[in-house]
Amino acid sequence: MKKHGLLNSQLAKLAADLGHTDRVCIGDLGLPVPAGIPKIDLALKRGLPSFQDLLDEYLENVLVEKVILAEELKAENPEQLATILDKLDASVEIEYVNHEDLKTLNKDVKAVVRTGEDTPYSNIILQSGVTL
Repeated sequence: MKKHGLLNSQLAKLAADLGHTDRVCIGDLGLPVPAGIPKIDLALKRGLPSFQDLLDEYLENVLVEKVILAEELKAENPEQLATILDKLDASVEIEYVNHEDLKTLNKDVKAVVRTGEDTPYSNIILQSGVTL
């Protein structure tokens, strides 16, 4: 049995299988998942696990070179945005798109990981980097 790191077997396998430029979405409670895209549903109840809890673990275990966020996050949930930005290395590229476009981009992710987060626009697409 693993002692630390990603303990959820689906999430651990997803992280282990990622290649350079592969994308994963961490989504809030209401984010729709496109047909055919695997959903790793971690939601236990409203607020659990939080978006930030999952993002912390993901960033601890996966090298990220780019993130995509909804433009609406800036006005509708600035505290969430500030917390996200504080966690990213300076080398991580940040792209903002319309929320509808973010949902469309989810048609090409390896998986959507659903949290119990219930604050507006708490969704992020994370693009994997490459380790040398």
